[in-house]
Amino acid sequence: MELRQVEYFLAVVEHEGINGAAASLGVAQPTISQALRGLERELGVQLFHRIGRGMVLSAAGRSMVGPSRQILRDVTAVEDLLATSDGALAGRLDVMAFPALAIGPLVDLVTEFRRAHPNVTVRLGELKDEAQAGSLIEDGHCEFVVAHLPLDDARLDVVELGEQEYWLVYPPGTDLPEGPVPLAALPDIPMVFVPRGHSVANEIEESIRHAGARPTLAALSDHREARLPLVLAGIGGTLLERSIAEAARDRAVVRRAEPTIARTFGIAFDPDMLSPVGHAFVELVRAEGYSASR
Repeated sequence: MELRQVEYFLAVVEHEGINGAAASLGVAQPTISQALRGLERELGVQLFHRIGRGMVLSAAGRSMVGPSRQILRDVTAVEDLLATSDGALAGRLDVMAFPALAIGPLVDLVTEFRRAHPNVTVRLGELKDEAQAGSLIEDGHCEFVVAHLPLDDARLDVVELGEQEYWLVYPPGTDLPEGPVPLAALPDIPMVFVPRGHSVANEIEESIRHAGARPTLAALSDHREARLPLVLAGIGGTLLERSIAEAARDRAVVRRAEPTIARTFGIAFDPDMLSPVGHAFVELVRAEGYSASR
């Protein structure tokens, strides 16, 4: 196996096809195709299912993504270290964050870390399923995850970063009094929710039910990013992360909920798998005053 083959494999994964991978790497498409077929022959497995002009990861291909990223991370760290004459920290910091949490403290920490270690590059990926946090780290997809707490994985160390509050957002023109809206007296407006099974969705639904409210359901959306457009289109109201709700004040009717619906969140990592860059990032997180939650 050659490092070039690993780079091509990951590029195809990240760009969802050979065309995008070739464009990003600046190489010809046949070069990538030949390298991938050679890699599959060497490994004795099929990494992709070829469907028309598209490529979909096979089970073997999915299991190779994490280790491949770990290989590139380690090689990059060595190359960058050798390239710096002053011994400055170099390499890559890989973080996957739940979309609503990829702002605020995380941005501040990454900014401060880059200021202190300009030779380190940062990759921020999307954490789609918080239940997979531990396996993503274990398989080498990233060194850190930022997710709502608690995380059900005893292997991980967790540092609490803050609390995510959820606010009510209603279609433009909704007639509501100023001030917080009691959950026990929600207006008679249908709601847009994320299906149960998502940890935050479960907690929001439980908070509303505990208050004795039974709002009419307007829509269930697996796509979290669709909630605000649905509200703006007049489909119904919803609960959004405070930062998103506040940014929509000029387009929607936004109110705090009473009592407050909030969930703590933090950054998790496996201390036994940290790279030198990862150790330095943990030191920064703790130096900024954040403390371990367990």
